[in-house]
Amino acid sequence: MKLKILLILGLFPLVLTSQTFQISGSVKDTDGVPLPLANVLLLRAQDSAQIKGTSADDIGRFTLKDIEEDLYFLQATYFGYQSVLVPLEVRSDIRIGALIMEEAGENLDEVVVTGQRPTIERQADRVVFNVENTVISEGSTWDILRNAPGVVTVQDNLEIRGQPATVYLNDRKVQLSQDEILDLLKGLDGSAISSVEVIPIPPASFEAEDGPVLNIRTRQNIVPGYKGSVRAQYTQAVFPKYSFSTSHYYKGEKFGIFANYSISPQKTLLEIENDVNFINDQNTVFSRWSTQTDRVSRTQAQQLNLILDYDLSERDQLNLTSNFTYSPDKISNYNLQTVMRNGAGAIDSTLQTLQETRTDQINTSVDLNYTRKLKKEGATLKANGHYTYYEQTSAQDGLTTYFDPSGAFLRDFPFTTDAEQFIDIFTGQLDWYTPIPSGTFEAGVKGSFIRSRNTIEYFVGQDNQSSFDINLSDRFNYDEEVYAAYASFNKNWDPWTLKVGLRAEQTEVKAESLTLDEINRQSYLEFFPSLFLSRDLTENQSMSFTYARRLTRPNYADLNPFRFFLNENDFVEGNPNLVPAFSHELNLNWTLNDTFFVDLYYRDPGNYLSSISFQDNENLTLRETEQNVESSISYGLDVTVSTSITSFWYLYAYSSLFYEENTIFAEESDIETYANKITGFYGYLSNSLTLSKDGSLTGEANLLYLSGFLDGAAVMSETITLDLGLRKTFWDDRAVLSLVVEDVLGRANATYTTRYANQDIRFFGRPETRFVRLGFTYNFGNFRLQNRDADLDKEELQRIENE
Repeated sequence: MKLKILLILGLFPLVLTSQTFQISGSVKDTDGVPLPLANVLLLRAQDSAQIKGTSADDIGRFTLKDIEEDLYFLQATYFGYQSVLVPLEVRSDIRIGALIMEEAGENLDEVVVTGQRPTIERQADRVVFNVENTVISEGSTWDILRNAPGVVTVQDNLEIRGQPATVYLNDRKVQLSQDEILDLLKGLDGSAISSVEVIPIPPASFEAEDGPVLNIRTRQNIVPGYKGSVRAQYTQAVFPKYSFSTSHYYKGEKFGIFANYSISPQKTLLEIENDVNFINDQNTVFSRWSTQTDRVSRTQAQQLNLILDYDLSERDQLNLTSNFTYSPDKISNYNLQTVMRNGAGAIDSTLQTLQETRTDQINTSVDLNYTRKLKKEGATLKANGHYTYYEQTSAQDGLTTYFDPSGAFLRDFPFTTDAEQFIDIFTGQLDWYTPIPSGTFEAGVKGSFIRSRNTIEYFVGQDNQSSFDINLSDRFNYDEEVYAAYASFNKNWDPWTLKVGLRAEQTEVKAESLTLDEINRQSYLEFFPSLFLSRDLTENQSMSFTYARRLTRPNYADLNPFRFFLNENDFVEGNPNLVPAFSHELNLNWTLNDTFFVDLYYRDPGNYLSSISFQDNENLTLRETEQNVESSISYGLDVTVSTSITSFWYLYAYSSLFYEENTIFAEESDIETYANKITGFYGYLSNSLTLSKDGSLTGEANLLYLSGFLDGAAVMSETITLDLGLRKTFWDDRAVLSLVVEDVLGRANATYTTRYANQDIRFFGRPETRFVRLGFTYNFGNFRLQNRDADLDKEELQRIENE
């Protein structure tokens, strides 16, 4: 019966209603003077036929409405000025900023949008971070995302407004664990990226559990021809690092292909300082442990991305996308030095743990996509089938040695673990889009089937004297089925715009520990409404309101009760009692001149999932686990300015004054709960500069400030990040040389402090955020071919965690 409800919800609207959108912007000369009554034409990319046309108003602003989803060229003409075609792929409302036109007679390579091209555009429900041909695109996709506006990096996790961000690749979810996403993004060449969309409150077409979304858009040829590139990078941090990649684009009359291969030999250092004050029943510190950890990792990850497009007919398109990631023999060496003191500060003893973990990973995925343009103009039917296979095997060898205060040997404790993880993901999806008068309608259904098999074996001792510890070993199986359906309706009637959506998801989960003979079953049907309502107050002002209900499911490995040990006193432990968390999110926006944006937001994440560290004062251990918090709230005021200061200086400024509060269950304390609160400020300032007359030399300077943040029971300290970059093109734009310096001030890493009742923990992690990177790219073939966003449709694993 539940499945029937989902199918009816998804298919009933098909009798009603694709989307139409609008393109808006302004036309100015190189001095920033508006060009009133300039003609703006929209041409179909396929045959250059004129689809729409309008004239700018008396201050140079224009709007083209009722644009169907397709590929277009935009062209502006004006007496005494000239322009060339600007390629656009219309998938949503587009605000392109200012088209800067030069006087006739001057040679133009392209129409420049706000200087060269605005790095950041603010749209109704998202911020678009344009990175094509910028300094930052000479790095990896990870470098791009962690510099995107509003994104905070918390211990290598990407967060937006205090919530973990879900990564999408061209509207397709990348279903990876945080560690796997990090490896994927670090290996994906930034030159293949066109833009990143930061979406704090996603619409109904996105999955309910996504939370805030980072949607990466890649690029591909829009006109027939071939072009390619090779790239080499050298990065100097604590250790030198290298990266080599090559990309190839080809488009024929019916057939198109994109291929990207990269290999990144890396040696990285992570330094961690961890202090724990153990407290007795009299609330007195009786033991102080200070641990210094150095982790040196060596990897040689390789990545291959392949996209094949084929036009079966004028109406039918077929797309095959595959991704293969191979990371053989990843070696991580841990050196933990712990000094244990008594309450008076005198040394009791010391210990040293030497540990080596070897990991092999394979991740491969295949997507088959079919698009059919229906007889009704603008109506589209899309179908997708997806399969992901993920495999990870790891072996851990550790030895802890104890010494007395004089340094004399006391005893040692050897341990080893062997772990395996195999995951299969199958998904099928059907989406339908159709225009209606002054609006659009879309609906779809999706099924996801996930199967995860995990094994960990824990041994104490060495070689033939080692013994199997069944209490710390486990075989864990996880099966999940999600059936979803959604419908979304968009209607424009001046001065109002309404978009309302509803998504339903039926979830079936079975998590089974074979060793402990424990089974956790979950079955629930939930509905997730979303609403977007806007009104134009004047010609230059508008207001909008957004609401959505969202869902967070536990990660696979978080439900697995086994432990991963740094040593016998410090470990990560799964929690089989985790349950889904539901949230409500609201946002009120005011916009002026497409330049100034003010957002007031409120979020109730409910009993959201958080990673929390607990100290056991009786057994002198430190345990990190996932927990459903009791309650939480978050609200804030965001102010954004996006404008060209001059024809060569583009400025983006984003600031947020916020309040965060969560109440956790104090598992190791006499008190039942603990409320963690903070009022903070986040500021991001981005400057894009054109430093030469011919535009061949550009620069970027970005400053990020965060006064503090919450991370479960911990409070994150102040961080300041300053990044600088230069980009130079030469040999007639055939070559690009880039230089980037990140974390110039050396203050990008935060200290995390947990202090309440009998808990007193301090954690400071220092990854290699401070570095200099030199990159060189050489383009060959017809490298001046225009690009478009490509459908690099790819789903992998989101909630798998490395064992």
